[in-house]
Amino acid sequence: MIENVMLIDDNKIDLFVNQRIIEKYNPNIKTRVFNNAISAISFFKLLELNTNIKSVAIPDVILLDINMPEMNGFNFFNEFKLLNFINTRAIKVYMVSSSMCSMDINKARNEPYCAGYITKPLTVNKLKNVLNKSENIEPNEPFKKII
Repeated sequence: MIENVMLIDDNKIDLFVNQRIIEKYNPNIKTRVFNNAISAISFFKLLELNTNIKSVAIPDVILLDINMPEMNGFNFFNEFKLLNFINTRAIKVYMVSSSMCSMDINKARNEPYCAGYITKPLTVNKLKNVLNKSENIEPNEPFKKII
């Protein structure tokens, strides 16, 4: 069961709306929000230092915006891969973007830690598909594009 979702997006309106969509889908899901990828990576690095809070704080699903200043979604994966705990816990990361650029979609498809691609705006139905898929995903299931 999905209990924790992390949102990473530089657009505060998208963060607010997406958080409300998650609450509408299931008010029991805990949502952690970051307005940039650097802060999210820093949060994960702190978790690695404090093993007592890992089980509560590590997200089951991350919804990651692609286009952000300083560290975009693809740069986030470069840092995410270096974290020690990601191999001990299944975290499904979905790229979220308003871009329908085939180059972005193919780049996301080739990213080993990317579980799928969601086009903005996020809706309850899209979220339902993502969360249901994340609960039932097979370890070697191919990348799926979600529209």
